[in-house]
Amino acid sequence: MTNPREVSATASGISCETRIFCANCIHCKLLPSPLGQGRYKLRVRCEAGKWRKPLGEEKVYKYFTVARRSIESCDAYEDMGEVEDFLRDLRGLLPTSDEEYGR
Repeated sequence: MTNPREVSATASGISCETRIFCANCIHCKLLPSPLGQGRYKLRVRCEAGKWRKPLGEEKVYKYFTVARRSIESCDAYEDMGEVEDFLRDLRGLLPTSDEEYGR
């Protein structure tokens, strides 16, 4: 049986063997983005400062998209374990949309 993750990765042109998945890096951090009245959405950022907009401002991404973030190389990358196992588990735990949370 074909692994659905491998099919989607192949279809999008991304291979676990040739790309670095940011979610598996020690520098990928989860943070709340306040909405007001005690509500927030979850975002991720690169603690090493590798995610930048063209004008230099830090880029943050929606939490539910973190498993898709990948780059070809990164001098700050420090993996947190076996990438395929980690991503499989992460994809099972991530929300499917940008959800709001309350405190």
